Amino acid sequence: QVRLVESGGGLVQVGDSLQLSCVVSGRASSEYAMGWFRQVSGKEREFVGAISQSGSGSIDAGTLKGRFITSRDNQKNTVYLQMTNLKPEDTAVYYCAATQSSVLQYIARGYEYWGQGTQVTVSS
Repeated sequence: QVRLVESGGGLVQVGDSLQLSCVVSGRASSEYAMGWFRQVSGKEREFVGAISQSGSGSIDAGTLKGRFITSRDNQKNTVYLQMTNLKPEDTAVYYCAATQSSVLQYIARGYEYWGQGTQVTVSS
């Protein structure tokens, strides 16, 4: 059974940077393409970014205009989300997700495993 645990969330100020981590356990992270999503209460889960099993390919939500970058270190079984120039509208619970698909997925139902989420709050 694959387990995903996010960390790194917290309260930050507008313009700050923050890095989230997602540790994969139970199986080698290199078996899974990984994604990041975020969700505001009452709204649908929103795609943030995804990265292939090897890390050679990635996609991100165009609406974020390159402010968020997904990376991974398979030696550490960890996936990262580097967030820069944070804005109040980035406030959400951030989730990492894993899929064995070889095609990068940008929809939530494309992922089989999910973490519990970590809260990011951007204060103005």
